[in-house]
Amino acid sequence: MVALVATLGAPAIAESQNPDDIIERSFCVFDPVGASGPLFAITKTFQPVALKEGIKLNLRAYTDEKVAAEDFKAGQCDAVLLTGTRAREFNRFTGSLEAMGAIPGEEEMRLLFNTLSQEKARPFLVNENYEVAGVFPGGAIYLHMRDRSIDTVPELQGKKVATLDYDEASVRMVRHVGASVVGSNSANFAGKFNNGSVDLAYAPAVAYTPLELYKGVQPNGGVFKYAVAYMNFQVILRRDRFPDSAGQMVRNESIKRIDEAYEIIAQAEAEIPANVWIVPPAEDTRAYDSMLQTVRLSLLDDGVYDERAIKLMRAIRCRVDGTRSECSS
Repeated sequence: MVALVATLGAPAIAESQNPDDIIERSFCVFDPVGASGPLFAITKTFQPVALKEGIKLNLRAYTDEKVAAEDFKAGQCDAVLLTGTRAREFNRFTGSLEAMGAIPGEEEMRLLFNTLSQEKARPFLVNENYEVAGVFPGGAIYLHMRDRSIDTVPELQGKKVATLDYDEASVRMVRHVGASVVGSNSANFAGKFNNGSVDLAYAPAVAYTPLELYKGVQPNGGVFKYAVAYMNFQVILRRDRFPDSAGQMVRNESIKRIDEAYEIIAQAEAEIPANVWIVPPAEDTRAYDSMLQTVRLSLLDDGVYDERAIKLMRAIRCRVDGTRSECSS
């Protein structure tokens, strides 16, 4: 997770042409580990860089993502780092990038990032006084299970799943497969999984070691190697607190550093023991793709997802793999 926000500093803070004109800006950083965590640590290293550019960055760490979002919304933060799902209330387009099954893998995600980093994409990233200044990969989201024998959809019926209760998409997906929703958030889902309060949880590989998900997986569980969605982190600025060029400067720099983020993700996935992974057969994968498409389109019809984002990601999927059934229509 360390590299995911390594690009936030220098470009975003080139605000003042006069180094003697010091201004203060607050940056609220969601980090599950808190002020001693990797996301907060990398953000902190840019404070002296920001100061050279005329900005004194006041950083605040949040282990509860909901509180960080609420403080940002209330104007107590000039910028905030959130997950894509939580960011949906500030920008429905970028908040749709974690749509179920919309991004199957790294190749598709890279194409998406390249597209959104272009200047012509800015209208999609601005919503009233908010601008998404950067989107950073968090990796594929996998189902973690305490019992590895649960490897088909019918076997999910009645099982308890730690579910982000503020995310309508996640709630609907869990109910769609007949499982039981156990309301959770980013601060407590791991504990519920590890202590056996739930049978399953979903998270990217970068959370496996820091949140000790191996405690819930051992000794009889596993990690289902199928991307239910693709997690991202988003930096959101209050436009009236930063120069108009700040968002694009962050995007220009972030795309240069994207390989570093993927190296962290690849390392995290490699650290999960081979015997922990559960790899579904190809025919099952196609069935899961179809199921997620059904749920995704129902959420689109209900206005949860942004149609422009869903269409963009479909175009990217078909560009990568034109044999997908959805690409013939």
